[in-house]
Amino acid sequence: MRVWHFSEEPYPAAWSANPDNLRVSLPNSNIDPVKAADLYHRYLDEWLLADDLGFDIFANEHHSTPTCMTASVNLILAILARQTRKARLLGLGLPIGIRTDPLRVAEELAMIDVISRGRLEMGFIKGVPYEFSAANRSPVRIMDRFWEAHDLIIKAMSTHDGAFSWEGEYFHYRSVNIWPRPWQQPHPPVWSSVGSMHNVRNMAIRGYTMATFINGWQKSRDLFTEYRKHWALAGHAGPVPLDRFAYLGMVAIASTQAEAERRGQLVRGYLETNATAYDQHKNPPGFWSAGDSARLIKMFGKPHPTMTVTTRDGQKLGPVAQCSIADMVAGGLMFCGTPDQVYEQIVTFADAVGGFGNLLMMGQGGRLGHEDTEDSLKLFGREVLPRLKAYGAQKALEAA
Repeated sequence: MRVWHFSEEPYPAAWSANPDNLRVSLPNSNIDPVKAADLYHRYLDEWLLADDLGFDIFANEHHSTPTCMTASVNLILAILARQTRKARLLGLGLPIGIRTDPLRVAEELAMIDVISRGRLEMGFIKGVPYEFSAANRSPVRIMDRFWEAHDLIIKAMSTHDGAFSWEGEYFHYRSVNIWPRPWQQPHPPVWSSVGSMHNVRNMAIRGYTMATFINGWQKSRDLFTEYRKHWALAGHAGPVPLDRFAYLGMVAIASTQAEAERRGQLVRGYLETNATAYDQHKNPPGFWSAGDSARLIKMFGKPHPTMTVTTRDGQKLGPVAQCSIADMVAGGLMFCGTPDQVYEQIVTFADAVGGFGNLLMMGQGGRLGHEDTEDSLKLFGREVLPRLKAYGAQKALEAA
């Protein structure tokens, strides 16, 4: 099992500026560039430590929000491509359906792959609903734009005999001929995050790595099962390799359970702020279909979901904001405790959902500070990571 250290590079000092809205319209007068510079350097230092300890690295991007200062995941990956030595570098993700220039995306990714000497993993995503205002895009037919951008990027990376033109429904280029071409041939591996059954089929047909984010036992198992079904229907040989599955969970680890739970309370700040936005930004027209919106209203009383925690046996523990750390562990959203406890929680969860080859570890989240983050990384890297790699190797052998 590969473990990827993840941070959204938050700016917690601004989280109290507007308790109802931390996305899209919060004035940037609430950020101090001097403090932001210190935080950027801090988060980069933590990724470098993760590289030294044997982790891989996962970064993402969001816009107009203090919950994530990474406005361009490619900028962060470019820095890490030069400064790291061993880690695979995953950018999950790039909301290519709302980007105006997918050709530029292909060029940037090829550069990162070459600078890193072939360590890039490309993560293409739909994007969260709050992103569309900042991008000045409509959510209507977002997945059509997504797949056209995807097809253009892949063709640009894998074409080496001169320029070609692209005349699609959404993008038009007279001459496509990227320099440099990527280090990995025909292109770096592709990932995408999946939260619903609708998009699993396209991931499985192409054999891409599918990641599910903090979805707990039942939904993760259902998504992985659906992928396996469509993998077989697409005619791929043999069982699905475990490295095609990834799960993002929060991790709080310490030498004692009490200290781990203290860190867990800080990490969970991610869930308390990530969806803090006005209702009009949570479901812009077209992001969900009319039928999905109706189902959401029926389930939650509003046209956008509320994250609830459910145990392995289906017991509903309530909205995540009202749940304890123990509830979050029971729901599979967080792995929390001593190294032995965290290892057992992870492998128990992985076995229950059908197995996965990638743990996307939110080991820094919320208000967790630098010293706590570094100590957690060292503890996990030295006492859990080697055991997970051995566990993953054995599971991959059994599945082959």
